[in-house]
Parts: sequence; structure tokens; C-alpha cells
Amino acid sequence: MIPVIDEPTGLPIGPVVDAHPAPRPRHTTLMGRHVMLVPLDAAKHAADLYRASHGPGKEALWLYMGDGPFADEAAFRDSLVAKARSEDPLFFAIIANDGGACVGYLTLMRIDLTNRVIEVGNVLYSPAMQRRPLATEALYLLARHVFEDLGYRRFEWKCHSLNAPSIAAAKRYGFIYEGLFRQATMPKGRSRDTSWFSMLDGEWPMRKIAFERWLDPANFDAAGRQKTALSALNALSVTVGPWTLRRAGPDDVPAIETLQHAAYKPNAAILGSEPIPLRWDYGAIMQRCEVWLAEALGKPVGVLILEMHKDHVMLESVATAPGTQGSGLGGMLLTAAEFRAADYGLKVIRLYTGEKLTRNVDWYRGRGYGIEHIETVDDRRLVHMIKRLS
Repeated sequence: MIPVIDEPTGLPIGPVVDAHPAPRPRHTTLMGRHVMLVPLDAAKHAADLYRASHGPGKEALWLYMGDGPFADEAAFRDSLVAKARSEDPLFFAIIANDGGACVGYLTLMRIDLTNRVIEVGNVLYSPAMQRRPLATEALYLLARHVFEDLGYRRFEWKCHSLNAPSIAAAKRYGFIYEGLFRQATMPKGRSRDTSWFSMLDGEWPMRKIAFERWLDPANFDAAGRQKTALSALNALSVTVGPWTLRRAGPDDVPAIETLQHAAYKPNAAILGSEPIPLRWDYGAIMQRCEVWLAEALGKPVGVLILEMHKDHVMLESVATAPGTQGSGLGGMLLTAAEFRAADYGLKVIRLYTGEKLTRNVDWYRGRGYGIEHIETVDDRRLVHMIKRLS
């Protein structure tokens, strides 16, 4: 959070936000390619879900749940009747589109309308969902509903601190770890420490891009194996030699603007006009591009901005702080761009620079970029360059 100063006291406080409450989520149907989420209905779903979640080798499904496993199908059906009546948690059944069977459920819970905060919980993914896109698409459909249809600011994921698969899933989906709540609850008479994760509305646009790219049929081979991992698409760091770049977040916008202006302002005299990066809305850039920061002594010294396309990476900006030129920092940022291209399985990087910035053109040429074409745009000519990766 970027603080502001309270004028009467001189103390930092949070920024003013649109404080309207969120609507209460209602039962609805969310359609995907692999699954659909529908209101949980014991009469329709109990038999399928009991078979999918009970029996030899399935005990671990219930280890960290608040209830279950159940002695028989009748007891399980009774639990679903109560769950279906609940409004918080609000239960959604997960239906596999290839066959129509119910293969799991999840909920929206701990619903805070005033603060627009909501949690996904009570997640039961049966073995029928494992090693398939079903679980990922179910979470994607729910997150999209939370942020885009309902307008919540914060989407939470909480789990038992010993539940390693759930923790791995949270990170893979792009939730950010926030901390440990010690002795938080006592499910089934056992002490539980709870790990907290969250995803914010300002982070959702980039998470959405990652989800949709991962779920794209083109991301899977004929045997159904993924080509690019969702964890790679949602990576929070990139390491190049001694440098570890950090994925920027909304709170980094002021520092990014400052560095970008310091790096590009000297080009104005050469171009005879304002450099394009000085015209950008960096809040909007954060929502459509990956932004990476190189830091020294806790301060940004380099910014790398990448826009991912289906067939190439567009290198929107490589900026280094004044005084770092000649240090190899710019070359390191280009290498980081190539690493991200590899994470996405892309073999082409494109960029553009001003024709009058001949030192830039020569610098990129020296790093394997060739001129693709030159374009006249408004008051300037842009040199479009390309590098094909092996």
C-alpha cells in the first residue's frame, strides 16, 4: 500500500479508495471449457461425489478438511444437504464437462461485503481432477467471478500450515503468501496453524493472463502434457547471474515512474519530442505487462517491461538508473527477457526504439537484434527490431 500523509497530524495513512460495499455472491453457473461450477445439490451430486471422494486410497482427501470422510453415502448426502443450504460458505459443485459427473466442490466463504474481501475454501478436488486442467479452470472461473462480476478487492486462500499440496497450489495459482496464524483453529480436535495467502484486484489482470495462457489448448501436447507451467507464468522472481529480479506490484508504480523518467528524459533532446515511455500510464502498464525490478540497496536500479503475445515477447522497456550505464545492468535485463520468453515457450523477442537514438540501435544490434522494419508514427520514426532465440 502506498501511504499518504494526513495533513492535520503529519502521520502516514492509507489512500482514499472507493468504499462501496460488494454484492453478496449468489448461486450461479460458471461455464468453462473443462468444467462448470453449479450450485451444489445433494440430490444431483451426492452419488457421483461420494464415489469420487471415498474408498481405498482417498482418505488423504479429507485429512485437512473440517469434516469427513463419512461412514457411508447416506451420511455424506446429509452433509451435502446442509452444505447446499448454506449461504456462507456458499458451495459450488464442480462438474466435468466430459461426462457430466460431479468431481469436487469449493466455496466462497468468510464473505465481508463492507470491505469487499472474500475467501475460497472447503476445496475438495477428487482424484478425477488430478493431473488435468479441471482444478485450475475451476479456480480461474471462481476468481474471475469474484473480481470481474462481483468487484471484490481481495481474494483469500487459507490452509493448514502442514497441507503442502494446498500451499503449492496457492503459489501456483498466483496467491501471495502473507503469514502464519498460529493456533488459529482446532478442526477435528487438533491444533491448526493457518497459512494465509491473498490475491488483489490490482494483481488479477496479470493472473488472468497467466490462467488463460495456461488453459489455452495450444499449451498442451497431443498427450495432454503442459508445455508451459502455470507456476512459471506466475513467477515472482527471475535470477540472472548474481542478480535476482523481483516482479513489481501496484505499490511499486511511483518508484517505476521515477526511474523511467530519469532514464528516458535525456532522450528528449535527441528525439526532439517526448519519449514514448514518459507518456505511459504505469498503473495501466502494470495490468497488461510483466514489470520486473532490479534493486540495489533496496532501491530500483533497473526496470524491465514485457508484454506477452502468443507468438512473441514485446520488450516494451529496458531502463537503468543514471550512473549505471556500462555496468552490464542493461545486458542483464535483456537476458532476463530471454529467460521469460523461454518460460513461455516463445522464440521471438521484439522491441522498438527511436531512429534518432542510434546508440540504442547499435547497442541492441550488438546483442543479437536485427532491424525488422522502420515505421513513421506521428512525430517520429520507430525502428522495430527482432531477435530469434535458439
